[in-house]
Amino acid sequence: MKKIKSFRCGRVPFGQAKQLTLIAGPCVIESEAHAMRHAKKIAAICKSVGIPYVFKASYDKANRTSIHSYRGPGIKEGLRILRKIKQEVGVPILSDVHSVEEIIAAGPVLDILQIPAFLCRQTDMLVEAAKTGKVVNVKKGQFLSPWDVKNIIEKIKVTGNQRVLITERGFSFGYGNLVSDFRAIPIVRSFGVPVVFDATHSVQLPGGKGASSDGQREFIPTLAKCAVAAGADAVFMEVHENPAKALSDGPNNLPLKDLKVLLKQLKQIKKVA
Repeated sequence: MKKIKSFRCGRVPFGQAKQLTLIAGPCVIESEAHAMRHAKKIAAICKSVGIPYVFKASYDKANRTSIHSYRGPGIKEGLRILRKIKQEVGVPILSDVHSVEEIIAAGPVLDILQIPAFLCRQTDMLVEAAKTGKVVNVKKGQFLSPWDVKNIIEKIKVTGNQRVLITERGFSFGYGNLVSDFRAIPIVRSFGVPVVFDATHSVQLPGGKGASSDGQREFIPTLAKCAVAAGADAVFMEVHENPAKALSDGPNNLPLKDLKVLLKQLKQIKKVA
């Protein structure tokens, strides 16, 4: 087992003993005001609890179930909004990238480049993201075993970039269902990288509504607690002030009003994990 390679993204630590980090925000940028409001509220909650925070929102949801689903404002407008949030709220920002061309455009703005689960083995994207020198967060595909990510990590680290995160987000179990195997957390950590647990996509029911995904948000706290107890270094959550009206992934968004209580519980679990 390799020693965890801890590092910082700005002032936010990943992989430090007893330190839990949160990556959270709306699934997609719905508007500048909406994203800014969420960033400020979540940042204030994290400050009060004492948990380092990275803001997350997608400028483009390129893999929506339906062609008619809202995808976001696009890369140009989305990056402008994310840059403004970084400047005004003072937190690192994370968003998905979907191609080498997007990495080139978004790399100078984002602090963490996220490789979506369906693209997690795309060598050209992994290498290009690593070459930016920014933190690279790879969502482990629903079709991969935890042992498979060792090759993904190698593709990134061969560039010299050692700042790698792997996000566990459940494994396909039959049609339209995901399960979380918490053995994956210590297995992936054994490769020497911090592990993020995606507590909201792990309760997703892909395609569960036909033209959109469904979800079981009532299980978000349970899975998040299990993941932190299993050794997760960070938790990823899509948080929304009104999940019923969210423009993306509403059924598996955590209500903003429930965030503070859950973070306090996770912090206590991390201390003894």
